[in-house]
Amino acid sequence: MKRYLKKYGIRLGAGVLVLALLIALAASRREGRTGPMQNLFASLGEPVQQTVESAAGWLEGIYGYIYKYDRLQEENESLRIQLADAQAQLRDAAGLIEENERYRELLGYLEKHSDFDTEAARIISWETSNWTDAFTISKGEKHGVKIGDCVISSAGELVGQVTELGPDWAVVCTVIDVNMSVGVLVGEVSSAAILEGEFSLMQKGLARLSYLAEGAIVLTGDTVTTSGKGGLFPQGVVVGTVEELRSEAGGQTMFGLIKPACDFTKLSQVFVVKEFEVVE
Repeated sequence: MKRYLKKYGIRLGAGVLVLALLIALAASRREGRTGPMQNLFASLGEPVQQTVESAAGWLEGIYGYIYKYDRLQEENESLRIQLADAQAQLRDAAGLIEENERYRELLGYLEKHSDFDTEAARIISWETSNWTDAFTISKGEKHGVKIGDCVISSAGELVGQVTELGPDWAVVCTVIDVNMSVGVLVGEVSSAAILEGEFSLMQKGLARLSYLAEGAIVLTGDTVTTSGKGGLFPQGVVVGTVEELRSEAGGQTMFGLIKPACDFTKLSQVFVVKEFEVVE
């Protein structure tokens, strides 16, 4: 608009001046006075009057345009704010739906494990180092969380273990972290083994299944669960599945590659198992 007025300002000013002169002429006529100015306008006649009327119409159109433009701007800003509010409410609703689903899923799991005392916690941040696979949660010592506590997903899958602790935060190493080690059972015959993290496998999202008992029968696709031995992890928590079987030491020793049951990329909330029934 400023650019427009700069371009046509002289014409607009001339139109306004002519309009003022006509008003002055009309006033002098009402008072019965005549003079050079009146005679000048009388000689100009109808062409000048038409020009002035045209200028007045143009000015009226410009004013209407400015008024409508301002109204449209206000309406656009109002709609933008309403849209942002609606999008925020939609995101909040989606978050609540997901959270309710997680709690519903956990409730079904806990009905089968009434001995579990759990603490829900949000994931605050993930470690950025290539040397570990861990994250920080929003609960800590003042919530009853302890170092060594088992951490599960809403579906009851093993996520990891608490390794560091603060008043209202804790660090959880996942099952593929190099510092992780847990006794497990594999397959239908529940062969005993140890699941542990290994650096080369951690980069691939896998863990190592080692120390299989002699004569153990393990197949690709077998389910791996916690054994409950040692008292740090409850018995029967699903850890993952056997992705691949390999041998080493001239074929004398077999080990497996384990794919975790929990999809860590989709985790936003976990549950710390603070108390459970220990298997003797």
